[in-house]
Parts: sequence; structure tokens; C-alpha cells
Amino acid sequence: MHLKAPAAAAKAHEELLAYWTSLKAGRGMPSRADLNPEQIKRHLPLISLIDVANGDYRLRLAGTGLFSVYGGEITGRALDEVYAPDLLTYWQAELAKIVEAAKPAVGLHDLAWRGQPDLSLLWLRLPLSSNGKDVDMILGYDAVVSMAVQGMVGAGEGDTLSSGIRAA
Repeated sequence: MHLKAPAAAAKAHEELLAYWTSLKAGRGMPSRADLNPEQIKRHLPLISLIDVANGDYRLRLAGTGLFSVYGGEITGRALDEVYAPDLLTYWQAELAKIVEAAKPAVGLHDLAWRGQPDLSLLWLRLPLSSNGKDVDMILGYDAVVSMAVQGMVGAGEGDTLSSGIRAA
């Protein structure tokens, strides 16, 4: 089965990917210093910045809209302070892929762990590099989408999600 992402979430992802791409300026990826919050102001509540250091990840910044998703403040926390072991493994693996490939990634993760099985997180992660080569930060955007409203409840293993986004 092929699932279609809600239009508003897909549009936000497309806008952020286009913004990230515009900042590359001939490099493999932009740096944190290239980001201008004014240019992505409407997305800031759902934005995160994740520090990358020796395979460890820490949420340097988490927008105010993420408070309700995570049930509290996650700014400044390491991943193991935010996620239970099974989710920690998921996020460590996803972020490691982004660091290794130095390419954007998009995915869908259900919020059953928060007691909300009809909601999912449509996530986008964009690598950043201060030296133009090694990923040392990841820009994230998390949109909460209703699987029930979109007719996606009961999506099975192996289903794919189309956000309309093609990685750079």
C-alpha cells in the first residue's frame, strides 16, 4: 500500500527542503550558521536542532510545538533522556543513516508510545556541517498527522509514505 502525506505537512517539508538546498551554496550541505530563523519563522514551533558528536545525539533546541508531542520540554536533552529503549534504537539508527549519508531523510513514526495510536509523526531531518563535510548537527521538522482522518489507520508493515519530497 502507498500512503499519501497530508498536504500541509508535505508542503512544510518541501519548503524546508527547498530552503536547506538554497543554503548549500555549492557545498554538500549548509552549516548551522547559514540558517536564518526569520526565513523559516512559520515552521519554528516544530523545528529541532540535534547536536551530533561521536555517535551521540542531543536536542540543542526544540520548538514550542514539540512540547505537546513529547509531553514536556526536550531542549538540552540527550536522546536516551527522551525516548524509551525501543524508540531510542529507532532514532539512533535513523540519525546514524543521515550522518553517514550526509543526505536529508523523511519518515513516518506512529505516536502509539504516547497513547495516541491514531496519530503519527511525519518527520524530516536535514544534515548540517560546520566544515562542509562532516555532519555535526541535524535540522529537524516534525508534523503530527492524523492517520484516521487521512484514512491511514491500520497501515501495515511495508507500507510506504509519499510526501512528495525528493531528497537532494
